[in-house]
Amino acid sequence: MKKPLLLKILQSKELYLFCVPGIIITLIFHYWPLYGAQIAFRAYTARRGIWGSPWVGWEHFIRFFNSPNAALIIWNTLVLSIYSLAAGFPMPIILALLLNSFRHKHYTKVIQTVTYAPNFISTVVMCGMIILYLSPRVGMVNKLIGFFGAGPVNFMGEQAMWRHIYVWTGIWQGMGWSSVVYFAALSGVSPELHEAAMVDGATKFQRIIHIDLPTIIPVAVMLLILSFGSMFSIGFEKVYALQNPLNLGVSEIISTYVYKIGILNADQSYSSAIGLFNSAVNAILLITVNTVSRKLSDNALW
Repeated sequence: MKKPLLLKILQSKELYLFCVPGIIITLIFHYWPLYGAQIAFRAYTARRGIWGSPWVGWEHFIRFFNSPNAALIIWNTLVLSIYSLAAGFPMPIILALLLNSFRHKHYTKVIQTVTYAPNFISTVVMCGMIILYLSPRVGMVNKLIGFFGAGPVNFMGEQAMWRHIYVWTGIWQGMGWSSVVYFAALSGVSPELHEAAMVDGATKFQRIIHIDLPTIIPVAVMLLILSFGSMFSIGFEKVYALQNPLNLGVSEIISTYVYKIGILNADQSYSSAIGLFNSAVNAILLITVNTVSRKLSDNALW
């Protein structure tokens, strides 16, 4: 006989009390702001307030999809999201597997420290470093190119290079820190499994493939699902800081466009409609990927 939910809660009330602060914070900062999402369907003005502003329905959404910028912005966001996910997601896994199988543990700690360090550099400082190093006049990279007799290259002005610069500098910055969760999963692997595999003549690569990798697959699947849930929510700060008029054709994405329309042009209703569309796409992707993962395997968020 199943116990009623209320009885279960009362029997474990101490554990549920630990959840109360998190629930309160989630309600205040994640659910209460949903009240303001209705301005995407109104001709909002601060003077009239949310309820005093007239209801316009889907007008702002139609305006966005009919605008000449919509297709380019959505395409740039999609390409940059897929590129970042495809290139960046496997890297922490590969790093964790390689360092976990590294024989010299002292050097492993040194490598971990070196790979973790870039994560603590602020986004603005990181963008300043990228722009400075790639500068056609004083940049270290162009100085090296000039040493071999080639002319300077305006990396930040080349649209063909901008996405590569954004993605791979992001991988360099976050790869080490993202590998922490995989190191934690690998720490649960029994040494006896590796000893038995070595007795059977398994090589180091075979042990990685057949012992270590299956251990972290459930964690990787969970993180992949969460990554799809925020696929369209590319970090605004780095993209905006690396933008300039020459690369705007590939660097203008939804988040930067919303900032320019909502903050700089003070068109809050229009920008809220675009942001709501972005959130809806993320929610649909999260539900879809989670459903597919649940059907194909036992790994899913719910």
